[in-house]
Amino acid sequence: MISFALATLVLASCSQKSSKTGWNYNDPKNGGFEVVKYKEQETGPGLVLIQGGSYVMGATEQNIAHDYDNTPRRVTVASFYMDETEVSNVDWLEYLYWLERVFGETYPEVFRAALPDTTVWRRDLGYNEPFVANYLRHPAYQNYPVVGISWKQAADYCIWRTDRVNEQILISAGYIKPNPNQFGEENFNTEAYFAGLYQPEVKKPRKDLNPNNDTRNIRQSDGLLLPSYRLPTEAEWEYAAQGLIGNSDRENISDRRIYPWNGHGTRYSKGKAQGEIQANFKRGRGDFMGIANDLNDNAAPTAPVQYYWPNDYGLYNIAGNVNEWVADVYRPMTYVDGEDFNTFRGNVYTVPQTDADGFLSKDSVGRVVTSLDNKRYANPNVIDYLDSLAMYNERNSLITNQSRVYKGGGWRDLPYWLNPGTRRYLEETSARDDIGFRCAMTRVGKPSSKK
Repeated sequence: MISFALATLVLASCSQKSSKTGWNYNDPKNGGFEVVKYKEQETGPGLVLIQGGSYVMGATEQNIAHDYDNTPRRVTVASFYMDETEVSNVDWLEYLYWLERVFGETYPEVFRAALPDTTVWRRDLGYNEPFVANYLRHPAYQNYPVVGISWKQAADYCIWRTDRVNEQILISAGYIKPNPNQFGEENFNTEAYFAGLYQPEVKKPRKDLNPNNDTRNIRQSDGLLLPSYRLPTEAEWEYAAQGLIGNSDRENISDRRIYPWNGHGTRYSKGKAQGEIQANFKRGRGDFMGIANDLNDNAAPTAPVQYYWPNDYGLYNIAGNVNEWVADVYRPMTYVDGEDFNTFRGNVYTVPQTDADGFLSKDSVGRVVTSLDNKRYANPNVIDYLDSLAMYNERNSLITNQSRVYKGGGWRDLPYWLNPGTRRYLEETSARDDIGFRCAMTRVGKPSSKK
């Protein structure tokens, strides 16, 4: 982080001039307009780069549910980053600890809202009570995927993670001092920091080249802080899960994959590991782990997040173990009417909210207050990002404005659901014992590190 901070904040030479005005950059005598030499985005903690491209999104097998909601079509996904593993129990416990420490006295409801629903393990005719009591907090499960998490809880975690990572970048770069005593709304939030609504204790002041000022905060234009962690879009998740980078030569793809690996089966096909199960799933009725002395996946019910073989992008358990939330609102026709570049259904456009004097403000948890942008969508066929709900409810009343997509298959699922093109949905406030998540991040600038 320290080397990254120093590298990205190297200012352009004072002799560098604007090609349009002739004025010097980074020169207080010419007003102090600053331009940094930005090489490329650093990979954030826990992430791997997913180099984007074109692929066929949708079904590769017979649609056994007869939903016909994943019609194949070619789309392009921009490069992005994705977590190497699913978010684990220890990751979530770190999050809970921070929330209780910062909001436990002032807003305890913030902490309570983040608690996983451990009762998702209960079954009327099954003895799963040990998982209710132990799965989240016992150290034996600390590296297992967190479950009982709703879509809304997962989205909030992404916001929190963004702030903790960016705060640590500023600390490591020596710009601010660590503050373990943050309390209530006075906590580090990236947007609030950029807006000047949160002022940490400065360690090394950043000189402001504007002759009217002495020092300043780090700005977005400095390129030091990372973009937001977020849930991946459905198109991003499916693209990353396919991992076609492993079976392509230039623009030729040798094999359309059924699963995140080559071949038509679920067993490893090479070397000494030949015949080993490649993911954690249900092989058939009543068979979750195989026979004693020969456990086929060695997991009951979930497995550690860094288990089995990663796919060609380096992603562990992208198929099986637990299903994963993605950002999209569910509609059957998204695959047909979505954009063919970065297709996504779920945009909610907001703008910072200002008072009568034009000033921004923070809410009770320290975030910049925003409001909905009421501008109409450019596409006249799109009522809003939810789009034509009444039409779908005529056929299926389970689809609502809060229906979110989840993908990947889990330990309770048969192999069909390990196919990256399959999709299901659940209410964004609901949780299950076989749904977790991983985070993503936008990549800015060039698509890859290659020249």
